[in-house]
Amino acid sequence: MDSDLICTGAAIARAGKARLPTRHGVFTAHAYRDSANGVEHLALTLGNPAGAQTLVRLHSECLTGDVFGSLRCDCGEQLEWALSRIAAEGRGVLVYLRGHEGRGIGLASKISAYSLQDSGMDTVDANTALGLPVDARVYDVGAAMLRDLGVESVKLMSNNPKKLAALEAAGLPVVERIPHAVEENPENRRYLATKRQRLGHLK
Repeated sequence: MDSDLICTGAAIARAGKARLPTRHGVFTAHAYRDSANGVEHLALTLGNPAGAQTLVRLHSECLTGDVFGSLRCDCGEQLEWALSRIAAEGRGVLVYLRGHEGRGIGLASKISAYSLQDSGMDTVDANTALGLPVDARVYDVGAAMLRDLGVESVKLMSNNPKKLAALEAAGLPVVERIPHAVEENPENRRYLATKRQRLGHLK
């Protein structure tokens, strides 16, 4: 039975737990459900994540990158690299946040934004032209999942300052930010530049 948890403004429910063997090692998959909207999220842990200075990646769902290996973004490579880094460390958590597709605009809208990008717009202008937010993602559920797993402070694999700020605001100190940039390619060069120049992403 699900067990509701209240943490930093987010109500989540534990929804399942199982061993998950991957090419990077054997992780434990912890399924959670957002009690407010029913969206299901996943945390992959290796070793005991509880305590301080836990290696963490907050990863936003990206079907095109994570599953189909799209070269338009860096998401799939970031996901694989995060799992590899956690495996090398022997301890850590990857939080996979669903409902974050296209920075929160949804899969169909992201494909529409791709079409506008092919016509010359960058990702920011494409979302705006569709009447959609530039970035609608929130990370309170991710923070709640980490706190439920016993994480007290994190070493965060991220280039996004909003993720750092969100964890700090939720009472999870970020003791170290670990740059998490992958090598660019001709398809995602402009996308990565836009993240740095218009969205404030770090290197």
